[in-house]
Amino acid sequence: MTASVTKIPVGISSCLLGERVRYDGGHRYDPFINQRLADYFEFRPFCPEVAIGLGIPRAPIQLVKTASGLRVKGADNPELDVTERLADYGQQVAQNMDDICGYIFKARSPSCGTQRVKTWRKDGAPDEPDGIGVYAQAIMHALPDLPVEEEGRLDDPALCEHFIERVFAFHRSLHR
Repeated sequence: MTASVTKIPVGISSCLLGERVRYDGGHRYDPFINQRLADYFEFRPFCPEVAIGLGIPRAPIQLVKTASGLRVKGADNPELDVTERLADYGQQVAQNMDDICGYIFKARSPSCGTQRVKTWRKDGAPDEPDGIGVYAQAIMHALPDLPVEEEGRLDDPALCEHFIERVFAFHRSLHR
């Protein structure tokens, strides 16, 4: 008889699981996440851009530096501004993540990137890659102790091990 193994719930960007939710109708399936980390984690997928009503496929969005701070605007249509919708959705998700013990975000995304996301100036010229995705920022602000990581950084064995340890520790702290 084998013991039942309960996997730890972890939020994740849907595209990393192979869901075709990206702006171009594609995905960013990550073999390591799906074939190795899935042994430990029960993934709870989220795609904030689809959740706020941006279809598939859709025009791309980007982080734009404005006088009032970073905004998420249409790359081809600067009149489109989904900043508040993404932030509100992130806050809503965070309020309902009672059992989530970690989150793996899609790197370089204007909604999900946690660091070094490419930004643009208002005149359309590229700027420094120093942004944070608005949805990810809302999650991290609402849940500052939640272990988070970007998928690309999990390729580094030390960073990956550290993330897994933090998720397990967070899980233990919830179930004391």
